Amino acid sequence: MPESTTTVRAQRHGSSWRSAFSGAFGRRPPGGTAVRKHISPASAILAIVLAAAACSSSTPSASGSPTPACANATAPHHAYVVVEHLSGKSVQKCVGFSGDTIGGQALMDQSGVKFQTQTFSFGKAACAIDNEPAQFTQCLPQNAPYWALFVETGGAWATAQTGYTDVILHDKDALGWHYVQVTDASPAPPPLANER
Repeated sequence: MPESTTTVRAQRHGSSWRSAFSGAFGRRPPGGTAVRKHISPASAILAIVLAAAACSSSTPSASGSPTPACANATAPHHAYVVVEHLSGKSVQKCVGFSGDTIGGQALMDQSGVKFQTQTFSFGKAACAIDNEPAQFTQCLPQNAPYWALFVETGGAWATAQTGYTDVILHDKDALGWHYVQVTDASPAPPPLANER
């Protein structure tokens, strides 16, 4: 990661390229004045490439559900996983399936959303989804945020009446997770799924 080292040193020694090279190499830039003549055009081209890459990024927006990436997209039926973080950022994934239904466990497993669970007497509970919380020592600790579960059918969310492993989804249904504060007595569901 030489670029990271150079960037850090450039920030530490000032914003000019001379300071960056001086900090990175301890002397003048290799190549002397020939390199200096090409630094500005090269920097401009790099800035344009980076700006274009940032503008075309497929990172989902925090304002709503992004268009879902779909596993097994050619299947005749699709179900969705919608995850809303405590910050409000949402993530959506799609899973295609051939049968009439897909179970919640299969949907989560095939969605590509990272999640960790723990089995309790009442069934499996979600401890972490999409790396939130980043670390935990106890699943479902008292007085801490938790993952509220919802099921979307026909374009409307309802609080899940079972654990996610017992949810059966049909074409265009969604499993929704919202990470909420424990003090939220009536948590709101995540954004509706953007169906394909």
